[in-house]
Amino acid sequence: MNVVFLGPPGAGKGTQAKLLAERQGWIHLSTGDLLRQEVRAGTPWGRQAEGYMKAGRLVPDEVVLEILRARLPSGRPAPNVVLDGYPRNLLQARELERLWNPEVVVYFDLPEDLLVDRLTARSSCPRCGRVYNRLTHPPQVSGLCDADRTPLEQRPDDRPEAVRTRLEVYHRETQPLLDHYQKKGILRRLPASGSVEEVFRQLSDLLSGMADPPRSRGGPARPSLGEGIL
Repeated sequence: MNVVFLGPPGAGKGTQAKLLAERQGWIHLSTGDLLRQEVRAGTPWGRQAEGYMKAGRLVPDEVVLEILRARLPSGRPAPNVVLDGYPRNLLQARELERLWNPEVVVYFDLPEDLLVDRLTARSSCPRCGRVYNRLTHPPQVSGLCDADRTPLEQRPDDRPEAVRTRLEVYHRETQPLLDHYQKKGILRRLPASGSVEEVFRQLSDLLSGMADPPRSRGGPARPSLGEGIL
């Protein structure tokens, strides 16, 4: 199953995608993580992306698409894949559909005041990339990564001024995607204001209900939700 997670920054898309990968074997592709890997590696794509990310602006479409082109899985049996952070606008959605067709789009719905609180409370480990949130997922020791005790840092795009810019960009450019996927009949809304475990239970139920039973089509059976390849 090909699934896109859609929603404003801070709605919990990345957290839930990681849980699908850890607990049910899904392939998780996060454009944010992929871009930060490129930045850390100092690649040409990473150097282009870095300035936009620090300013809280969207990275140009061609940069993201080229990185994704090399990462989207192919072949049979098709694995369960969740794409987190892309597309962000209609042009990206149409370009993505040339490479990879989403079958379900899950929209994480969260009030804006909660979004701002969540985003400004985030920090991450510069060494291993783990993300924490002092409100919903704090580290065991304040300010230190659980895995390697590296001091946590706040990403430039999670600072208050950058958060406001990100939400403005989201509402202007990403909101029309809801209409696009609604018309295609693949949009599903998921309330995202509950705890991580509550949202995950709702998400698992939603995806289980969307999975095709093997006998419904004439071709090879799809893998179950737990059979994706990492």
